[in-house]
Formats: sequence, C-alpha cells, structure tokens
Amino acid sequence: MEPQKIILFGGTFDPPHNGHIALLREAIAAVQPDQVLVMPSGIPPHKAAGSTPGTMRAAMCECFRPLFENLIIDTREIERGGKSYTIDTVRELGEEYPKAQLYFPMGSDMLLWFHNWVEYKELLRRLIIVAQVRRNEDAAAAHSAAQELRQQGGRVILTKAPVVAVSSTQVRAALQQGKPAQQLLPGSVAEYIERHGLYRKERERSTE
Repeated sequence: MEPQKIILFGGTFDPPHNGHIALLREAIAAVQPDQVLVMPSGIPPHKAAGSTPGTMRAAMCECFRPLFENLIIDTREIERGGKSYTIDTVRELGEEYPKAQLYFPMGSDMLLWFHNWVEYKELLRRLIIVAQVRRNEDAAAAHSAAQELRQQGGRVILTKAPVVAVSSTQVRAALQQGKPAQQLLPGSVAEYIERHGLYRKERERSTE
C-alpha cells in the first residue's frame, strides 16, 4: 500500500497572491496528493515580521480551497507563537501522519537557499521538494541546486509550468502607493484587503 501523499504548503501569505495559486496548482498536478495542508507561518525566521495579524493571513488563505477538495488551512504555526521553523512543523506532522509522505512546494529562489534552512538535512530525509523553476535564467541554477540536494539524499521534483511573476512585497508596495493590485490577487483576497483596509498605512501617512 502506497503511503498517503500530503502536500505541505507553507508561507507568510502576506497576502496570498496569484503566484502562490499557480505554485500550489502545479504542485497538486505533479503530486496528485491525498491531502493538502496550507500553513501560514507565525514569525518566519528569514523575514522581518509583518504587521498583518496571523488570523487575517489565515483568513485570506481561504482563496486556496477551490484548488483541492481535501484542503485544510492549518494554523498551528500561528498558534504556536514565536519564530516558525519548518523542521518543528514537519516533526509534528511526522507524529500525526506516521505513514504519510510529505511534499513541500517552493519556488526556485527558495530551492537555492534551502541549504541554509535550520536542520535542512533532516528536512531532506522527511520531505520531497516540489520546486517550480521561476524564470529561464534561473533554470540552470535550480537544476544545479536540485542535483546537490539529491547528492545529499534529498528528493526533488522540478516542475516546468509557466510562472506568475509576482511577490507579496510587490503587492503590498502597490497597495501602499494606492496602485491597483487586483490583477495580482485572487478575487476573494482583493475583496478581503479592501474590506479590512489592509496595506494602506504608508498611503494614509502621506495624506495626513
């Protein structure tokens, strides 16, 4: 009997955008999972802490539900508090799903940085990485990084689907400057941001 296949899709999601949607959709197509866990982080160790509350980031992650029937928004990292290290979460999931295989989607930029993650060699033993090559100029570096991780015992799947070139930083900057960002966001996220007035502080200060 094959192990249960679970996609663990983690991120700050501040806010989730069309690039995230494309990345998860492609991972689902490549893996054909039994379950998808979308996990907004607490305080990510590699980024400055954002001001958007975790409960709001989790609410915006509802945009991922249409991608897969058996999808769960898992808020354990937000509830845990403090910095979010992927290895802590993966160990917990290993106890909860001892017979499952975890798949971890990421962009090629994260793949290049993966060897700097905390306990990355243990992560390589516990996860199968599903990496999306973002740009043509990244392809050689991504393949090289994947090969290095494989040589250390890691398992890496590289996907080749077209990438939506957008970042949460770009979205926040556009909104703070009063520029339209709807084309970068799922409709439900754009509506949530508008309803709650998120990412407007810089613009409001400039008009005072």
